[in-house]
This record gives sequence, C-alpha cells and structure tokens, in this order.
Amino acid sequence: MRPIYVVNNFGQFNHLILRALRDLEIDASMISNTTPPHQVSEDCRGIILGGGPSIERGGNCSQYLDLGLPVLGICLGLHIIAAKFGGIVHQGPRGGYGPVEVEICEHDDILSGYPEKISVWSSHADEVLRIPEGFTCLAFSDICSAEAIALPEKHIYGLQWHPEVSHTFEGKRVFENFDRVSLDCGV
Repeated sequence: MRPIYVVNNFGQFNHLILRALRDLEIDASMISNTTPPHQVSEDCRGIILGGGPSIERGGNCSQYLDLGLPVLGICLGLHIIAAKFGGIVHQGPRGGYGPVEVEICEHDDILSGYPEKISVWSSHADEVLRIPEGFTCLAFSDICSAEAIALPEKHIYGLQWHPEVSHTFEGKRVFENFDRVSLDCGV
C-alpha cells in the first residue's frame, strides 16, 4: 500500500503531523513542497498539506490539488486550497497560536465522530474570508466563519486548526478519518 505524503511547507508543526500518523500506525512520509507533481501522483494515496509561514512559499502545493488524490490542508494548506479554487484568504483578526472553540456544522468524512463543539489549537494570522464555490463549510468559530471546509466529491478538506498538537481535542481522529478516506478512494 502506498503511503500518505505530508508536504513540508516550513511550518513549525509539520513534523508533528508525520509523528501523529506514525503513532496511529498509518504509513506516511514527509516530502518537500518542491517535489514534482508526477512523482507525488505515482507514489502516494493521499496528501496532507502542512502549515507554513506564507502562501508564497507553498512550492508545488497548488499543483498537487490537480492530481485526483485525497487532500487534507492544515492551516496554510487550507489557504492554498481556498486560493487555488477561487476563495479569498486574508489576514485574520488574531495572530499567533491559541485556543479556539469551534462549532461543527457538517459531520462529513473528515469530521466524522466529533461532537458539535470542540476546543482546538489554531493560528488566525491568515484565514479564509470567502470559501470557494462548490465547497461546503464544515465548522466555524466566533472569530472565523470558515474553520473547516470540504469539496467532498474530490475528497479535498481543509482545517484552520492544528489536529497534530496535543491542545486540540481528539486531533488524531482527523488523521484516522483521512486515512479511511484515502483507503476508500482506492487510488
């Protein structure tokens, strides 16, 4: 079975994503965001776009969204997804990392099994102001109307928060759900 690729976008938590997957015994490898798209499509069954400092340093990430693979974008990964599909990303009202109470409005594949409200660890230096056409809003908070979005028919998901850190309520569930989605897609 092919692994899930964690794309390193130079964020401080990217290695924690890989560690969380391995702790769950999910086969995963980290790759640079400059890895050629054809190599990514041949070698993995799903992609996690990690966090990072800026969308300008996203390398080939937007091209990975054209490969037909399941994708989970975390923080910057969410912003790359939104920008690629015509959404608007802007500076958020709060910078830095901290706790946020999130309300889940759609319990789709990626948020399956979560309660209606969860406490997460998030950065709102930048956030999605307008989700792209065709996407569904999965979760929101008092400070951000798009904490999680999805394009279910293409198995593309994005989270503003960091499921890989211990401060996020049951963050591992996101990775278990994404693993299931990538296995069900049979790519």
